[in-house]
Amino acid sequence: MSYLEYSVKSVPTGLRKILHMNWALVVLLITVACAGFLMLYSVAGGSYTPWAEAQMKRFIMGLVLMFGVAMVPIWFWRNVSGVLYAASLVLLILVEVMGTVQMGAQRWIDLGFMRLQPSELMKITLVMFLAAYYDWLPANRTSKPQWILLPILITLLPTYLVLQQPDLGTSLLLLMGGAIVIFLAGVHWAYFAAVITLAVGLVTAVFQSRGTGWQLLQDYQYRRIDTFLDPASDPLGAGYHITQSKIALGSGGWTGRGFMQGTQSRLNFLPEKHTDFIFTTLAEEFGFIGAISLLLLYALIIVFCVVSAIQNKDRFSSLMTMGIAGTFFLFFAVNMSMVMGLAPVVGVPLPLVSYGGSAMLVLMVAFGLVQSAHVHRPR
Repeated sequence: MSYLEYSVKSVPTGLRKILHMNWALVVLLITVACAGFLMLYSVAGGSYTPWAEAQMKRFIMGLVLMFGVAMVPIWFWRNVSGVLYAASLVLLILVEVMGTVQMGAQRWIDLGFMRLQPSELMKITLVMFLAAYYDWLPANRTSKPQWILLPILITLLPTYLVLQQPDLGTSLLLLMGGAIVIFLAGVHWAYFAAVITLAVGLVTAVFQSRGTGWQLLQDYQYRRIDTFLDPASDPLGAGYHITQSKIALGSGGWTGRGFMQGTQSRLNFLPEKHTDFIFTTLAEEFGFIGAISLLLLYALIIVFCVVSAIQNKDRFSSLMTMGIAGTFFLFFAVNMSMVMGLAPVVGVPLPLVSYGGSAMLVLMVAFGLVQSAHVHRPR
């Protein structure tokens, strides 16, 4: 036994767990969050209020949650995953009954001190429960038809509830997040081919149903699709967000206009500049180099998660970590595609950067689960 190994084993268990955490991942998360604080300070006109200060407090709370979750043995999270999923499902149903309505959507439960968005919780508990299911299921049954129905139902039920809020962006993230875990569990590709065929048929039905008594989307969602296909058709109406976003992205150039010098955000041309379109503000002020730097930080977070998952011999830990990494990728990929006009505007925040309470705290809990899997992995 080396001196270093002896030194680590001689310290108390709690401290030893902290030493075994993936500290490179912690540093990356803090770095991305700090970039978010800077941008929130900038869009507020050089003020910590109303966004940057509140976001800092939430991130510190999130760090505490991450460390707390990381200290709990991974077997505990596997055992309670079903309970957490069921609780998230109940909260989604409560949103329909007593949820707070804002901007035409009913997505939050008002707790007084904060507004809870249950769909954010579901993004993580869905991944956990599916990972626990496939950890329990013998590998030779993974592609058996009778064992595929339950994970499909587990995924579709919350997806449907979130779609009713309505929240198309989050429902798509839930659907894709569940599909990632099911795919990584080893389900045969033929099932995914069938799902893709079904999806093509569903998209066709969505367009065919427009204007009928059985149309499948809300009117504003159809307008977003129209805007995505042709933003110039209504540049001052439905296409305003994308038009202004593209102007800001293009004006940033290689190195940007400079910190707090973005005209689109400073002159309030850019809507939702502190939430969904904060990446546009960053690209305008720090240019292509700043945007790519943030993208590289996100990529490194994904890499550290994937490496940790591959090295972990515990099936639940590996699937859960990969599922969280996949969900995290979907977060920033959809947001960046949205602000660049490559996808319809669906209201997906930029992880750790956009202003938001539930999204920030739930994401830090998710990385706490990744750390728990890393700390308690079989050695």
